[in-house]
Amino acid sequence: MKKLYEKNEQTFAIVWIVLYCVLQSLAYPLSKKTGIEYSANAVFCIVLTIILLTFIRKNNLQERYGLCKSPVPVRRFLYYVPLFILATGNLWNGVAVNYSLSETVFSIACMLCVGFLEEVIFRGFLFVSIAKENAKSAIIISSVTFGVGHLINLFNGRGMDLAANLCQICFAIAVGFLFVTIFYRGGSLFPCIIAHSAINTLSIFGNKTDITMEKHLVHLFILIFITIAYNLILTRTLPKNQWENTNDTRNK
Repeated sequence: MKKLYEKNEQTFAIVWIVLYCVLQSLAYPLSKKTGIEYSANAVFCIVLTIILLTFIRKNNLQERYGLCKSPVPVRRFLYYVPLFILATGNLWNGVAVNYSLSETVFSIACMLCVGFLEEVIFRGFLFVSIAKENAKSAIIISSVTFGVGHLINLFNGRGMDLAANLCQICFAIAVGFLFVTIFYRGGSLFPCIIAHSAINTLSIFGNKTDITMEKHLVHLFILIFITIAYNLILTRTLPKNQWENTNDTRNK
């Protein structure tokens, strides 16, 4: 893995994206066979998380991929209040017990790891590998790739319909732009990992009954509006390239 990383960082990022998507696609039908939803997903995600953490720590890449504290004060991020609002979006229709105890445990473990994995792979590996040449292209490619990657939910056995999947992709792209802005302008991936994990985990407990398509679209519009507004505020108030400055300092 280290040889591939040293040879070509972009190829390394692409390999991880493909590996992650393939394993997630295989995991859903495997979980159904076990009779415990998210069981295989949780196992795969935990193993991948351990591998990535070991690789990053062993090669001292924590700061390069934002696994460090941001030098920018939290007040400059409005104390991350909009992220808390986004994280609770899945609970706006109420709280419900949607899974058995074992399924809930596996689901939480899976969703926590997914938040870490997707942030490190898309905002870490992919963004950083492209940003060395062109930061603007890196922001667009990493965000759009993250959103479009959710297309696998149409084919992985989750039973998601096309309309719901398109809504998910639109929201994911918007969130992708926000998270990459937080990382690029703030130098830390921790707020993104925490928010991403919270959004995913709280979705397990969201009440999904009596949600019409109209209600879902209004809900989605509000979340995307908050995401875009927060992103615009940050791009106007935060340092322009904290990630680049931090990496330049380390490389001297």
